[in-house]
Amino acid sequence: MSGIMYFTSESVTEGHPDKICDSISDAILDELLRQDPMSRVACETTATTGLITIMGEITTKASVDYQKIARQKICEIGYNNAQFGFDGNTCAVLNLIHQQSPDIAIGVDLALEARNGEISDGLDNGAGDQGMMFGYACNDTPELMPLPISLAHRMAKRLTEVRKKRILPYLRPDGKTQVTVMYEDGRPVKVDTVVVSSQHSEDVSIERLRNEITENVILPVIPSSLNHGDIKIFVNPTGRFVMGGPAADSGLTGRKIIVDTYGGWSRHGGGSFSGKDPTKVDRTSAYAARCAAKNIVASGFAEKCEVQIAYAIGVAKPVSVMVDTFGTGKQPDDKLAAAVSELFDLRPAAIIKRFDLRRPIYSGLAAYGQMGREELSSPWEIDMELAEKLSGYFS
Repeated sequence: MSGIMYFTSESVTEGHPDKICDSISDAILDELLRQDPMSRVACETTATTGLITIMGEITTKASVDYQKIARQKICEIGYNNAQFGFDGNTCAVLNLIHQQSPDIAIGVDLALEARNGEISDGLDNGAGDQGMMFGYACNDTPELMPLPISLAHRMAKRLTEVRKKRILPYLRPDGKTQVTVMYEDGRPVKVDTVVVSSQHSEDVSIERLRNEITENVILPVIPSSLNHGDIKIFVNPTGRFVMGGPAADSGLTGRKIIVDTYGGWSRHGGGSFSGKDPTKVDRTSAYAARCAAKNIVASGFAEKCEVQIAYAIGVAKPVSVMVDTFGTGKQPDDKLAAAVSELFDLRPAAIIKRFDLRRPIYSGLAAYGQMGREELSSPWEIDMELAEKLSGYFS
């Protein structure tokens, strides 16, 4: 990559309508896994004015009060007052959950290879669906994430922090951030543009809001080396954002998949994560692909790397594994793909075992990104075993 390029990524706060839905779905998943680690869960949530709807397919031995979990999560996010346009204490919560299809369960319970006698190690679950998943890593940041999405997430988290700590008490839960980074010859050299939009109370002036968000949210997040003094900053550019959350816009689980991953820098297979138990390869394999890509970059075999893994429903082993290092690889991409396939067991049950995914670890991932979350000790972020094996494989 040569010359000048500008790349933009966005994030949203936990009070954004779509993220409310992701958070409820993952809170329900966590409670189900806490009581019954073998729960099969595909939970989706919708939000609109005064109404939360919980739907999907769940098979479990757990006893869960879905309405209570939804209300607790909404209030925890900050919608606990009717003046904010949405209130977890009083909104209606509709439960439309039913059991998982037995036709799907057949292939998940016992993979095609196990039925044919090809697997006998107990890791015999099949993929819960067909599909392709992507993982990505690059050396923009210490956590090996693209810089634009990393900064956008940090600003969104900071926007929530100054609201909850009442540093800026007039802010409300809904908000969005966007960061444009200028790259020169493939390296980030400066932050060019920042956009922040935050829901707020009616009694704060737009001048105060813009000044205080700039000083308390935007500037503290941008590294001094990337601030050349000419950043274009837009805070609430419409001038008013009083009505927000589900009162202003409907929400839906899985509608922020680019926010969940790499901010548009890498490709995405299309499947969402939230509300899905680890037998769902949309979630589990995306974590494995991220781990593989991160290990390749961390071990010095590439400066940037994208990994694709694809599955057939009811089949344990992937139908394909692809590695693309965008011309930065120290080994040919096909050899790196072969090494990943040989050194990393990518069967769904093996991934679940490797990362211990039948635990209630998902609520914290529902907002501010599913990837790069080293502060949560996400197992796919801290597992560096493949990096060591790659060094031995190519020595």
